[in-house]
Amino acid sequence: MSYTIILTPFIALIMAQLIKVILDSIKGEFSWKNFNSYGGFPSSHSAMVAALATKVGLQTGFASIYFAMALVLAFLIIRDAVGLRQMLGKHGQVLNMLVKDLPDYKEDKYPFLEERLGHTYLQALAGIILGIIVALFI
Repeated sequence: MSYTIILTPFIALIMAQLIKVILDSIKGEFSWKNFNSYGGFPSSHSAMVAALATKVGLQTGFASIYFAMALVLAFLIIRDAVGLRQMLGKHGQVLNMLVKDLPDYKEDKYPFLEERLGHTYLQALAGIILGIIVALFI
């Protein structure tokens, strides 16, 4: 078995994260911290699992049980990235607003919650397309 089936999803992940850093830089929000952050365009989770599913399909056949498992895993992760984690980000926003309304001496007791956790459908779709392209070219 070729190591490309293992390396390809990680290459797609790294490429997606680099694209996020570049796009943030263009907006004047450069930070290497964003390389390891959640959310944003494109979805690195979607890129990674789409690359894996595509590579598995190309190497074992799109009618194989391995491709079926990779595809189910991809749908599960993409669904969570768009739905569940997006909702967690909204909860973080609301909780951060509530903490800001507290007196200063109480506000410092609560950590700032990450708000950029989930993805929009467009961000997930961009990640899927990126993952497929990476898998086709590696």
